[in-house]
Amino acid sequence: MKPSKIVVPTLFEWAGGMPAFEHLFDEFYNKVLIDPLLEPVFKHMPPEHRQHVAHFVAEVLGGPKLYSEEGGSHFKMISKHLSRHLTQEHRKRWMELLLETADELTLPDDPEFRSAFLAYLEWGTRIAVINSHQDIANEPEDIPMPKWGWGVPGGPYIP
Repeated sequence: MKPSKIVVPTLFEWAGGMPAFEHLFDEFYNKVLIDPLLEPVFKHMPPEHRQHVAHFVAEVLGGPKLYSEEGGSHFKMISKHLSRHLTQEHRKRWMELLLETADELTLPDDPEFRSAFLAYLEWGTRIAVINSHQDIANEPEDIPMPKWGWGVPGGPYIP
């Protein structure tokens, strides 16, 4: 008898699918809008911003291409950060609030998921800060969307 192949879920699937991402970013931006450091940066964001970010992150982590199908692209995401002059303090607070919200909403907290999730957030927020100090994007318009997986652990923790 041949052993069955283990199917490793995407980070998107392991996190709970689109409802988990939309809820995460909705609750997260509620906190952002009352945070003394981040509120001035985000107070003029359009109402659809929360959903766009949820769809972007979900797509990067293996979810459906809703962000791309809504007319978004990695180049457009880069462009949204141009000339915003974000600081490391902004980035760190953004990360802190998002991870706090993930804990409160009980997103998976196994070490493999959180390692991959945190790695993507670190990478993405650092790129956002870099791009925020530029006036034009230094990437081609057809730069592909990032694709983030489990990384070194290779899959979820199964006790």
